[in-house]
Amino acid sequence: MMKLIKRLFVLAVLAALAALLLLAGGLAWYANQPLRIESLPKTINVVPGTHLRSLSAMLEREGVIGNAQVFWLLGRVLGKAGTLKVGVYTLDRPLTPLELYGKIQRGEVSHAIVQFIEGWNWREVRAVLAAQPLLKHDSAGMSDAELLQAIGAEQSHPEGLFFPDTYSYAPHSSDLNVLRHAYRLQQEKLMAAWEARAPGLPYRTPYEALIMASIVEKETGAAFERPQIAGVFMNRIRLGMRLQTDPTVIYGLGERFDGRLRRVDLQTDTPYNTYTRAGLPPTPIAMPSEAAIRAALNPAKTDALYFVSRNDGTHVFSRNLDAHNRAVNRYQR
Repeated sequence: MMKLIKRLFVLAVLAALAALLLLAGGLAWYANQPLRIESLPKTINVVPGTHLRSLSAMLEREGVIGNAQVFWLLGRVLGKAGTLKVGVYTLDRPLTPLELYGKIQRGEVSHAIVQFIEGWNWREVRAVLAAQPLLKHDSAGMSDAELLQAIGAEQSHPEGLFFPDTYSYAPHSSDLNVLRHAYRLQQEKLMAAWEARAPGLPYRTPYEALIMASIVEKETGAAFERPQIAGVFMNRIRLGMRLQTDPTVIYGLGERFDGRLRRVDLQTDTPYNTYTRAGLPPTPIAMPSEAAIRAALNPAKTDALYFVSRNDGTHVFSRNLDAHNRAVNRYQR
């Protein structure tokens, strides 16, 4: 009986080895066969956050590969999971899967990609541009005023002037081209929303609406709340109340902010402290999204004057201070 068990075990091991050899041989053959790519030349876009499985699915959808599972398995065996370079790739000849992986691993892009995230401030924008190895960093030695002049901006402060989006650029092109594009796109979005704005808003200029949009952007992570947040701030402005919004205070602290907002910070006056100063701060405090701009220019009609975080990304809105204090006690204390 023991001999039979041993024999069966050996046979199972041999069968497994044979299957592995067959799989390895099949993958080796597949890796070196030219792909039947539909309609050359073909462009593929590897965006930030792409991983091996999503890349394989995208390539199958685009008609570059025939089987996403086999392409993914080859990448796993070759250890390609952590080596994908974002960018736009042009495929102008039939490639083997091995050559395609090599092209993406080496970052042989026809256009590279940089991403600006909604809610980022100007320091974060400059940092991500500086980290792009395929960009010419023409803005590196420029002051903010010189940079704005170089891209044709009329404003004197860069905060909030650039639209949060994913931008492609030709390798070794100027970072000023990316900023110029992002600036013009933000102006287009702002002016389109300004033309469609609700009547009776207390803004004198589109720039003031941009300031409010940046505050709305930083106040909530829940997209559906943006119009209501904007409505609360409209109510406060109309009543002559101070905005009393923490994100402006944090922005005024700059790099001194350590992640914790203290009572003394709320009491220390800066141009951005909306607890100590009435009205809007002098500039935006972040890059607002298109949705935040639309909310600032079409706020919800609400009788709320206060809101407090539920600590889940949403807020409780209150009409009066007593109700607000009860919500604060429940969710913050």
